[in-house]
Amino acid sequence: MSNKIKSLAAVAVLALVAACGGNDAGEVEEFVVVDPVPVTTEPSFSGKYN
Repeated sequence: MSNKIKSLAAVAVLALVAACGGNDAGEVEEFVVVDPVPVTTEPSFSGKYN
């Protein structure tokens, strides 16, 4: 093979490794779930008819 084909193949392999090597497949994405604040508050018990 000529040097031009070898260098082109080396650049292609280097680009492939650079493109695929940056991904961390084992890394787990963390997220936080926040309960929404109630829109209104519940009335408090103040007696039978009060």
